[in-house]
Amino acid sequence: MPGTLTAPDVSTTSREELTPLYNVVLLDDDDHTYDYVIEMLERLFLFSRAQAYRHAVEVDTTGRTVLMTCELPEAEFARDQIHAYGPDWRMPRSKGSMRAIIEPAGGGAE
Repeated sequence: MPGTLTAPDVSTTSREELTPLYNVVLLDDDDHTYDYVIEMLERLFLFSRAQAYRHAVEVDTTGRTVLMTCELPEAEFARDQIHAYGPDWRMPRSKGSMRAIIEPAGGGAE
């Protein structure tokens, strides 16, 4: 129809569709105490004591816990911070930091 304007067909793409997201996953071991895990999560991730405790329970009972989901550079930084945190001074057999991995947020390991 002459004189009638129609809006162009515009589709939007969310940021998540453009940038892949990754989970930072803390892995369980027997060389770190609950206090260590809670302290580390409070200091590195600014979790509340309750949040940190929930993650400590989850990693202990299931073997892993997803700490955060973010873009790759931030995920790598978070993983590296965990790896650099050091041993648990409360346990003589603790020789180093806990382990963490990065995996695509959709599942699967990197």
